[in-house]
Amino acid sequence: MVEKDAKMKVRWTKNAADNLVSIVDFIAEDKPDAASALARKIQASMKNAACFPKSGRIVPEFGIMEIREKLVGNFRVVYRIAPKCIEVLAVVESHRLLEKRIDVS
Repeated sequence: MVEKDAKMKVRWTKNAADNLVSIVDFIAEDKPDAASALARKIQASMKNAACFPKSGRIVPEFGIMEIREKLVGNFRVVYRIAPKCIEVLAVVESHRLLEKRIDVS
């Protein structure tokens, strides 16, 4: 049985929120329903991470236990496990390597 952690809050960094808006806006130009569905799936994935913070894999580029990611469709949703919240750091296409410029401190 997997124990559920006490539910944490989900906090989106400006960078992650901007990433999500850009992705959703781009997809919505041709497929508005698909864009809305993707946004819902990403948000649901982060709500799940708030309940099960260690359910995401450790991000290979960083190798830090607290920096995790969930794959949602063709996107990597990168988050940090903080003491009282899940902090979403970035949403990027899954085929892209993360830039070391993402602030993981």
